[in-house]
Amino acid sequence: MKSNTASRAPTQDRRIAIAVVALAVTLAACGASANPRAPSSATAAPTTAPGGPATSSGAPTTSGIPIQPGGLPGTAAAAGGPFPGGLLIADGGNGRLLVVSSTGQQLWQFPTTGSLPSGQAFEADDAFIAPDGRTIVANDDSHDVIDRIDIGTGKVIWQYGHYGVPGRAAGYLNGPDDSYPLANGDVVVADIKNCRVIEIAPSKQIVQQWGQTGRCIDLAPRTYGSPNGDTPLPDGGLLITNIHGSRVVRLSATGKVIFDIHVPVAYPSDAHLDAKGNVIVTDYSTIGAVVLVSPQGRLLWRYAPTSGNGRLDHPSLAAPLPNGMIVVNDDFRARVVVIDPTTNTIVWQYGRTGAPGNGPGQLSVPDGVDVLPVGIF
Repeated sequence: MKSNTASRAPTQDRRIAIAVVALAVTLAACGASANPRAPSSATAAPTTAPGGPATSSGAPTTSGIPIQPGGLPGTAAAAGGPFPGGLLIADGGNGRLLVVSSTGQQLWQFPTTGSLPSGQAFEADDAFIAPDGRTIVANDDSHDVIDRIDIGTGKVIWQYGHYGVPGRAAGYLNGPDDSYPLANGDVVVADIKNCRVIEIAPSKQIVQQWGQTGRCIDLAPRTYGSPNGDTPLPDGGLLITNIHGSRVVRLSATGKVIFDIHVPVAYPSDAHLDAKGNVIVTDYSTIGAVVLVSPQGRLLWRYAPTSGNGRLDHPSLAAPLPNGMIVVNDDFRARVVVIDPTTNTIVWQYGRTGAPGNGPGQLSVPDGVDVLPVGIF
């Protein structure tokens, strides 16, 4: 999966991965790799987290936001839970978006009848809510398009790219990932296989580009090596995650490199900043990990259990919560979890561990998550 032209989950490999995820879970239970094509990661047990001891199992806790053995949120969740506004989950294997509350209640779903343009299917890789709270932007990497979805009507109202046709010419994408809606109405997206990050106006004009189309070299700010993350920052800059070289680059609003660091993971995915400006990034590997790294590249914390309920399998996005915990989508274990870094334990989850499906409380290859503000749903 990791190559000079591959995205985090290339179209062909991604479809195969989704088709075999149930088999992968069975193999994992027998001690085999959950995805033999994915890059392996020789991860160690968790290091001690700031403020508390590490555990190797990541077993569910009995305090905070409890989880039931089946994997659904407990009913005794604290008021508001870890995310009072709910979570937007891109449930890739089921071809849908879900909004769920801290208590596990499903608040919204896309698509429904009439949501999509005629003749199109949907398979979101990531999805993020717009700053105005009225629309959601989702990147459908399997079909090389970006969709803007009106929350009220549940319909696609804008689309960029040529559905099912990858390319690099004007109006085309090739493996789009992390399409973020900006306050000015534009969308910024990591166009992985074209090795660029672009900002697209509502008129569908590219108004800004980072990197050179087709030049997949780690040499920021001129070129980037298969960027799969492009998180917008409060100062107007970007945090770009590069698959090649396992690098994370922070750019200022003017495109100046603030830092360009190597992160200690085999396959970095969708980096974010915490409140102190440190980098949180996942290792999209069979024995997955979440790490916290300083702007100087020093490892501050690592979560990487190798067995038990706490083990992650191809986690692709980790984001900090206001309470200091971290929400993670654990793709191949079919769940979204919240990790307490002071104890290295999973304290909340949605989805049934290792049991992909589309029934109540189930997910299948959830590949994106966004923390929502209060009052939208």
